[in-house]
Amino acid sequence: MNTAKRIYNVLFISVFATMLGLGVVSPLLPIYAENLGATGIWLGIIFSAFALSRSIFMPIIGRISDRQGRKWIILIGMFSYAAASLAYLIADSVYSLTAVRFAHGLASAMVVPIAMAYIADFSEKGKEGSRMGNFSISMFLGMGVGPLLGGFLNDAFGMDSVFYAMAGLSAFATLLVGVSLPEAKPGSFTVPDGKPVPMGSVLTLPSMRGIIVFTFINALGRGGMMVFIPVFAPLIAISPFEVGIVLSANTFLMALLQVPIGRVTDTGNKVALIVAGSAIAAVALAAIPFSGSFWPLLAATSLIGVGGAIQQPAIMALTVDAGRAIGMGTSMGAYNTVFGVGMIIAPLIGGVFMDVVGVDAVFYVGGAISLLGTGIFALVMRRSAREGTGGDPGPG
Repeated sequence: MNTAKRIYNVLFISVFATMLGLGVVSPLLPIYAENLGATGIWLGIIFSAFALSRSIFMPIIGRISDRQGRKWIILIGMFSYAAASLAYLIADSVYSLTAVRFAHGLASAMVVPIAMAYIADFSEKGKEGSRMGNFSISMFLGMGVGPLLGGFLNDAFGMDSVFYAMAGLSAFATLLVGVSLPEAKPGSFTVPDGKPVPMGSVLTLPSMRGIIVFTFINALGRGGMMVFIPVFAPLIAISPFEVGIVLSANTFLMALLQVPIGRVTDTGNKVALIVAGSAIAAVALAAIPFSGSFWPLLAATSLIGVGGAIQQPAIMALTVDAGRAIGMGTSMGAYNTVFGVGMIIAPLIGGVFMDVVGVDAVFYVGGAISLLGTGIFALVMRRSAREGTGGDPGPG
């Protein structure tokens, strides 16, 4: 097995195990927090601590990985995942639980974006879409299967078993990386001279500006979907079990479509795919309030998954292209940071609209913001292509 294939296989299995562990606990964490006395405000703080930590540390860790290597960072991150999993069991207040979530976010910042940079290092020119699309399956499947496994463990063995399972999966991933993952030489797969550009110069790359604009507004528009669909569902007499199906269908569709869409991305117009996928998802998001029962809601969220699957490999391929100029760790860190910030802000904006106007407004506003971001992205990339400064959308 050649080095690139070995790296891909090890990281795919490791990231799947890590994301499966994260998915196992995510739907049960609100119950755990409420048992510690968390109010609605504290629930928001506890969940935001994870995303806030990721957003703070990802660009820093990405830069370090470009200069000092990636394997040791992933190893520390996965070991920290396992330690944080056990720390949940000894958290005895909302304060300590918030601290554990913050530490868990730091561990996540050392795993997923660095693994993505690792894969991007070995992505052949012209095959970025299929390579990154295939790898994304590990994340989507892990997060999709995790809640189902978590629910089973909780019902069969109790809440503590869920955290032990998360720790065990993370420990397995740590062992696999430590034994089987070869180290990439610092800088050897990022930029020609091995010296990434200064952080302040990242936005001077036109394609990176387009990526950041799109990622932020897209996350801002759609980031509240998972939070507010469970609030909307009872209004149309949908059970919690059916809500789980609705949300899982979105994730599984994105996973299943990554391979075929990734291949199309390699030979197609990346910007056009991003615009088309994002527009489909935005319209479907705005249509959610019109769904009066389970099947229309399932159809709407499935379309959001299809739209996300169309745009995801293409935006990742553009991020890989940018990484060849500024460093893979830097580009992946920037992408994930901006996405995380959008996911922090989105539920807050959605909550305001829900309190002032009603829950339907959350989906209307989310769809409108997503469409706005799509249009701005298209304009930025068209200007870049016209100027010949790194905005080439690819063939087609």
